[in-house]
Amino acid sequence: MTSQPKAPLTPRDRWRNRAIAVTGLVTVWVLLWGTFSWANVISGLVVATVLLVVFPLPPVTFAGRIRPVPLLRFLARFLRDLVVASVQIAWLAVRSRHPHSAIIAVPLRVNTDLNLTLNAEALSLVPGSLILEADRRTGTLYVHVIGIRSLDEVERFRQSVLELEGRIVAAVGSAEELDLIRRSAPTGPSGSVELEGAPT
Repeated sequence: MTSQPKAPLTPRDRWRNRAIAVTGLVTVWVLLWGTFSWANVISGLVVATVLLVVFPLPPVTFAGRIRPVPLLRFLARFLRDLVVASVQIAWLAVRSRHPHSAIIAVPLRVNTDLNLTLNAEALSLVPGSLILEADRRTGTLYVHVIGIRSLDEVERFRQSVLELEGRIVAAVGSAEELDLIRRSAPTGPSGSVELEGAPT
């Protein structure tokens, strides 16, 4: 399928994209500090401005629209995942000195910079998973995951990432991206995996 050439961005589109980028960066900044305060918000605005001015990145366009109900569902599930993962990691630390882990490649279905970034940020903020690399060319995330002991658990994690992608696209994706998610349900194992700490 050939992609259509993108129309040049209007000044309004540029301002909208900058506003979305600043909002996303400030949100991540506040989440990383773990406390909502005006000091964290203001410092996040300063950091976001410096990043966007001093280190300009390729433009990440926002072609979707914000859907309030799916967005609330995403946030509620994200907070639940934070709590559950924190408890699981704490229990794993008590139970095992050398927990198993894996590096899992997850090809996303919507290959855009924005979708790749949002999924990577959401995964990195959940305890127990860390993004090692994001391949823009193939839209693949390489995730280091703690507590993985078998290939079945690998596939369950990969499926959870695809479900996360589906929630993000439902919340802020375009109609075309949402349709792509609905039509491309996973049919079996995909990507690659490297288990660490498994017995040889």
